[in-house]
Amino acid sequence: MITFKRFYFVLFFCISSILGVAQSTNSTNKEAKELLKKAGQSFLKLDTKKSLDFAQKALVIAVENDNDLLAAKAYNIIGLNFEEFTDYKQAIEYYNKGLVLANKVNNDTVKGWLNNNLGNVYCYRKIDFLKGIKHYKEGLKYSIKHNDEYEIMFSKLNIGSAYFAVEDFSNGIQYFNDVKDYIDKGDDIEAKISLNSNFGLYYNHLNNDKKAEEYYLKAVHYCEQNDIELIKSNACDVYHDISSFYYKIKNFEKAHFYLLKHDELQDKIYSEERVNDVKVGGLRIERDEINRKIEQIQKEKEIQQQKLESNRIFVILLGIIFFVLLLLLLSLIRNNKIKAKANQDLKEANAALLDAKEKAEEASQLKTQFISTISHELRTPLYGVVGITDIILEEHKELKNSPHLKSLKFSAKYLLSLVNDILKVYKIEENQVILEDMVFNIYDELTVIKDSLHFLAIKNNNQIHIEVDNSIPDVLVGDKIRLSQIFINLMSNSLKFTENGIVNVKATLIEKIDTKCYLKFQVIDNGIGIAKEDQNKVFEKFVQVYRKEDDYQGTGLGLTIVKKLVELFNGTIQLESEEGKGTTITFTLPLESDVTKAKSIINNFDVDLSIRKEYKILVVEDNKINQVVTKKLLENNHFKCNIVDDGYAALELISKTHFDAILMDINMPIINGFETSKLMRQKGIQTPIIAVTAFDKQDIEEKIIDAQIDEVIVKPFESHKLFETIKRLVDK
Repeated sequence: MITFKRFYFVLFFCISSILGVAQSTNSTNKEAKELLKKAGQSFLKLDTKKSLDFAQKALVIAVENDNDLLAAKAYNIIGLNFEEFTDYKQAIEYYNKGLVLANKVNNDTVKGWLNNNLGNVYCYRKIDFLKGIKHYKEGLKYSIKHNDEYEIMFSKLNIGSAYFAVEDFSNGIQYFNDVKDYIDKGDDIEAKISLNSNFGLYYNHLNNDKKAEEYYLKAVHYCEQNDIELIKSNACDVYHDISSFYYKIKNFEKAHFYLLKHDELQDKIYSEERVNDVKVGGLRIERDEINRKIEQIQKEKEIQQQKLESNRIFVILLGIIFFVLLLLLLSLIRNNKIKAKANQDLKEANAALLDAKEKAEEASQLKTQFISTISHELRTPLYGVVGITDIILEEHKELKNSPHLKSLKFSAKYLLSLVNDILKVYKIEENQVILEDMVFNIYDELTVIKDSLHFLAIKNNNQIHIEVDNSIPDVLVGDKIRLSQIFINLMSNSLKFTENGIVNVKATLIEKIDTKCYLKFQVIDNGIGIAKEDQNKVFEKFVQVYRKEDDYQGTGLGLTIVKKLVELFNGTIQLESEEGKGTTITFTLPLESDVTKAKSIINNFDVDLSIRKEYKILVVEDNKINQVVTKKLLENNHFKCNIVDDGYAALELISKTHFDAILMDINMPIINGFETSKLMRQKGIQTPIIAVTAFDKQDIEEKIIDAQIDEVIVKPFESHKLFETIKRLVDK
């Protein structure tokens, strides 16, 4: 006969109760915990009367204080007493009550105890082994979750015992092997009794009588060392098992000896007095449970009465709300009709606005395209003007200091900058225009501007006076082209709207911090002035203030560009004017005066052509004037060049002749520069290609990358930039 070995989960409860008392601040909860501690200790001594009495009192306190956790522990103790001495069904009922409360408060430890004790009932009492094993495994899950080796050990002992009870030794022995080392090293007598008696049972099943007897006797040895009353019930089972073993191997004397010990111990443990104590205690607990249910029913009845009264008020309020909602619904229907009409009107207005927006976008696109095309067409002849001027200066050194030639070159460059600004006026607002560092002398720059505006000054019989503060450093670093644009725009305006007068240009040093100079510039005229109501408009785009005569025309961009350029310099500008007396425009700019930086910039501009290394350049250009300018520019600086009119001619020539670099025009007939460059790259030609174009670089950037063009130079350009670019790409 196989006897199931079990372990009641009550020892842990006693330990945790002691800890709980030390931590709780509520006096009634402390009292309940102390009672549960006493109930557990009494159960270990098999003093069932006291155990049930303490547990019942603790349960009453827990219910009164709505402490579900303490109530779950109380139901656990009550179930243990019922299971050990009287009614298994009652035990299951109390365990389940405790499990409901433990799940409610989600206490894994108590859930583990109750699942293990339910497993004990189902397996030890042979009610339903599979159901019992399921509860054991559920308890084991919580033990593993909290990594509690002690609880894991006893959970596995119980599961192994359950498998042995249904003679599933192959599954059961795994659980005993898992905990054998832990138990052998420990000093828990109950665990040692359970482990050794089950190993005796296992080897008895294998008919290994020697090993079976060895383990049974170990279990008996630990039983005789035990002095805890509850564990004696396990000792009773061990005596029964070893008696059956000796009977099986026909050692009837020892079988009879251990059978007598079993009967004597069983009569002592399960005495009629103890059984009666549990029955009496159980009746008392059942009575309390019934009274609690009656009280609960009474409370629920009172709650129902309150709900009925509340419902009556609710129905009245519901009627009022319904009436109000009906009024709101009618109002909503009316409003929806109004909104529907408004929405229809809005849709029609939106459609009209969308149509207007599309037309405006189309007009804006056409305007942008127009400006881009005009700018391109202007840049192309300007390249010829600037290039031929450079050629004249190169070939006729005696004209180097000619003011007329300087004015011509300066005016061409200024016109180029103006064309670029017309194209980029909107890009300035998007911070797409970047200032360049150049080295200059402010007095020299203002003198050049004065000379270039000489003819405009003579036209209206005006004079230009320049005053430069001597404390301003001789060498400044900044974008002198943009600064010149500011002065030319302001001085041109003053000369246009002044007759027989004077235009004063002043430059003053406000302060110098390290290498940074803060300069104040003023352009002062004694012309016709600007009306007060127009002064806020003059810096707006395409705004012209008609003052006195209708021939004072312009693009309306001059002062707009001035204001935006001043802002690019991180400067400020302001206007003061009075009709009939004149206008003063003041602007302040920060400029560098770092001599080291100036030398570095000058050195970067220098292209060392002293070494007579000849570069062979292929020029692909359809414009005859540009061909002449480019060829002359290159040959004057020791470059050899071949010129072709279109892309196909370039492809044919480069397949036969080696070139160091290719200058590629973009806007050509037959085949443009992009397609020509692509075909060259497809043929494996890796010669550096420099696009020389009148298009703005930002407008063609994606196409440049796609065509694998190495560099872009926008016409017209500074010759030293072209030479530096060729040298950098060829010699890298």
